[in-house]
Amino acid sequence: MRATELLQEIRKMRFEEAYTGWQARRLTQEEAARLLGVHERTFRRYIDRYEEDGLDGLIDKRLSQLSHRRAPVDEVARLEVLYRKRYEGWNVKHFYSFYRRRHGGERSYSWVKNRLQAAGLVVRAPGRGKHRKRRERAPLPGMMVHQDGSTHQWVDGQYWDLIVTMDDATGEHYSMFFVEEEGTASSFRGVRETIAEKGLFCSLYTDRGSHYWYTPEAGGKVDKRRPTQFGRAMAQLGIEMIPAYSPEARGRSERAFATHQGRLPRELAAEGITSIEAANRYLAETYQPAFNEEFMVEAQESGSAFVPLMGVEVDDVLCEQFERTVGADNCVAFEGRTLQIPATGQRMHYVRVKVRVHRYGDGSLVIFHGPRKLAEYEAASGRDQPRIQAAA
Repeated sequence: MRATELLQEIRKMRFEEAYTGWQARRLTQEEAARLLGVHERTFRRYIDRYEEDGLDGLIDKRLSQLSHRRAPVDEVARLEVLYRKRYEGWNVKHFYSFYRRRHGGERSYSWVKNRLQAAGLVVRAPGRGKHRKRRERAPLPGMMVHQDGSTHQWVDGQYWDLIVTMDDATGEHYSMFFVEEEGTASSFRGVRETIAEKGLFCSLYTDRGSHYWYTPEAGGKVDKRRPTQFGRAMAQLGIEMIPAYSPEARGRSERAFATHQGRLPRELAAEGITSIEAANRYLAETYQPAFNEEFMVEAQESGSAFVPLMGVEVDDVLCEQFERTVGADNCVAFEGRTLQIPATGQRMHYVRVKVRVHRYGDGSLVIFHGPRKLAEYEAASGRDQPRIQAAA
């Protein structure tokens, strides 16, 4: 199933949940719209289209046709060349006045500004200060999930990272485990465990760690146009990522970690636990169930925003993916390793073909050509022969 088709199916399932909740008066139109990640007006349009054409009316027709109002490519190119050659460094308002007066420009100010920003010729102005207010919990489980890590001396003389994936609506912890160092692999693991237990959720709220986001300037805005490996995987699954810009914005997860830092070291010491393996077993078998029983709250509305993940092998999405070109000897060079592609019945060879190398959390590698798995490799180094060849 292609990514666009998957996202369409996820949208249909989420709309049915939102529509049913609204019909049963469990959700307001505003809450149903939040569940879908759209404006309240858009949700009303979805209702009209659904009642006219059923679920097929929800298909986004923009995916199959170009807007007749779209600016020609050569017009956009002329604008970029004009600014770059004659007006580089001018602010947008100043440039726009000359664009209209001296060059006969007929486009709007917003169109000019957006084109220049998209081309990287001008930078976006920083946002103005905002009056902040307490954010209410999401009304349904699965609408927003938090993920964060905390470095602490969990046992005497040992600093580990505790990775927690929890629900905004209820505070339920879906995944908890210790790792030596937080990173892409640990974030994938938390999402994988959550999906395995509950299903696919709507949005993920995180800090601006480098494995979550690319941030051009330290402490600045994240660049959503340059996704990390983790961001690419979330986009494939249709999960919206939301960055937090302050510890206060992550208040719920920060308060949960304060509780864990006060309780967990004492409990681990009382049990005589000193290894990370034993600590993870204690988390899964004892601590996490007890914490959820004590601290979980009831969601504002009955029901769930989780949907089942169908038609996708989640492990092939929640992994690092790299594009490589096959060499003349049908081998792929990858981070000091030489991966031999075996002969297959589909084609004579793969010389100069672009393939994808997937690296999984255990370090194993798999080479894909499109949707076809060519070979698997153990987590080792050197010149590697395939461990398992994909079926023809």
